[in-house]
Amino acid sequence: MKKVAIITILIVLIDQVSKFYIKTNFGLGESMTVFEDWFQIVFVENPGMAYGMHWGGIFGKIALAVLRWVLIGFGVWFIFKNQFKYQSNYFYISMGLILAGALGNVIDSTFYGLIFDSGTTWNEDLQSWNRYYDGVSKANFEGYAPLFQGCVVDMLHLPFFDYTWPDWVPMVGGESGTFFAPVFNIADSAITVGGFILLIFKDKVFREYP
Repeated sequence: MKKVAIITILIVLIDQVSKFYIKTNFGLGESMTVFEDWFQIVFVENPGMAYGMHWGGIFGKIALAVLRWVLIGFGVWFIFKNQFKYQSNYFYISMGLILAGALGNVIDSTFYGLIFDSGTTWNEDLQSWNRYYDGVSKANFEGYAPLFQGCVVDMLHLPFFDYTWPDWVPMVGGESGTFFAPVFNIADSAITVGGFILLIFKDKVFREYP
């Protein structure tokens, strides 16, 4: 349990420090090139899930935030219950990464609306997210949205290459795109890596010890 806690705390700290820095130093949509053509810092706000996915408007957002806390609670219980049953580093690392990723993003969606003075908000009249606001946010606890209605801060953009589907491919033939297009954050990365470890090394993750 101690190893999981160390990994979780470390990743959450890195995630939150990076988000606070971006939120208080970049305007929404502002970008900075780190490595030409394939690594950029782009500040966007995400009202939903990992990699920019969202659903259900404000109800979906609140429901998702509550569900995340429930799943985090279940995850902590599962890790605590099985800490002596599964003692491999694969178990500790994967659980720590997934838990950290979940915590990193749920902190944003739960509390950022209360901490910062500006952010992406839900427009009840238009039934859509208002993704435009001026200036750089301040962490002055003035708040821009109620509890559970803050938005997740994303900033990592890795557009490795552009592509065009061959004309003979059904449905998408001739269409162009970019790999990897979504903007994400440290928490998203942690969940993804932890999930891959679970899938690829499942037998080692859940190897039982006497």
